[in-house]
Amino acid sequence: MTALLSVKNISLTLGNRKILDTVSLDIHAGELKVLIGPSGAGKSTLLQCINYLIPPDEGEIYLEGKKINGQSNAELCHLRQNVGMIFQDFNLFDHLTALDNICLALVKVHKLSKAEAQKRARKELERVGLANRAGLYPAQLSGGQKQRVAIARALAMDPKILLLDEPTSALDPELVGEVMAVIQDLAHGGMPMIMATHQMDFVRSLATEVLFMEHGVIIEKDTPKVLLAEGAKTRTLDFCSKLHIITNTSNEE
Repeated sequence: MTALLSVKNISLTLGNRKILDTVSLDIHAGELKVLIGPSGAGKSTLLQCINYLIPPDEGEIYLEGKKINGQSNAELCHLRQNVGMIFQDFNLFDHLTALDNICLALVKVHKLSKAEAQKRARKELERVGLANRAGLYPAQLSGGQKQRVAIARALAMDPKILLLDEPTSALDPELVGEVMAVIQDLAHGGMPMIMATHQMDFVRSLATEVLFMEHGVIIEKDTPKVLLAEGAKTRTLDFCSKLHIITNTSNEE
């Protein structure tokens, strides 16, 4: 079966530092692949290279079996329409309401009328539980609400795959749950996703595959059941065990 998205031997060097070193992965319909690893491992950079927000030095990206030409604006536009991106810091336009943040690309890219765009935007806001926040500006929304607007904006473009770059890392702990609930609903609905996260309960219950990155390389990949099994001598379990201790200590404080 042809993968929805294939990443083949992506490498990137910035300055004298190798950020990514021949990274490869495939994602098929209904899969949720989770990137885990220490800060600086290359997780965020990999996601941005997949969408050509940062062009890789080497390697190829294939969408539904077709190689993407990174020099073609038309092909990059097609890639970004089909591969939605959710950032850590929301990337909403402060001068636009939640509704208008979603409508903008629908009008500019999909050429919908204002009325059609608003109808679709309201549908996506309802989907993420924000139907009653359509007229509010980002400054009037909580961090969790802003991230849900960002997810609604991505979903409005009808992507075939979502890339999520630690979508809860900028949120206060009490706001994480509302965003993760939306992502969980997407996973249950079969949306293919590649997600960098340290939300381990989510990873254990929903990830189809965990990819552990370190120094720009995927050093382990398997199901959560294998990599996170009690007593498993994996780098993934070692890292996540320390993460759990840090999280518990922070909560106690």
